[in-house]
Amino acid sequence: MSDDSTTPDLVELVRRQFEAVNRRDMDAVMSLCPPDGVYDTSPGGLGVYQGPVAIRGFLEEWWGAFEELRFELEEVLDLGNGVTFSVVREDARPVGSTGYVRRREAYVIEWIEGMVARLTVHDDIDEARAAAERLAESRG
Repeated sequence: MSDDSTTPDLVELVRRQFEAVNRRDMDAVMSLCPPDGVYDTSPGGLGVYQGPVAIRGFLEEWWGAFEELRFELEEVLDLGNGVTFSVVREDARPVGSTGYVRRREAYVIEWIEGMVARLTVHDDIDEARAAAERLAESRG
């Protein structure tokens, strides 16, 4: 018997997570974070956050810095073996500013049983794609 019906569609889970982020629905975002989940922003110099309390704290602080904050998925790929790669455009207006900030970044997500075991944010899209492909291959 095939277990396809119980295997989560990781691309769809990524899309739902970014929809929740754009609604600023922290509970929905955190619903896929296991107790040992990791949010790694060290490639951009912002640190590594482990566990729901630390991750939630970082995200609340980040979101709170912006009056307007929107993420648009440009690309989402399921690379197999529980690894997804996404390219995201972030458009934001900092609190108290009339100017906007726009940046592109890549997200490499390691999934275990439909939960985000580790999410790494990269500023270098090509480097992130290569890292995601290596990770998917190593988990095979």
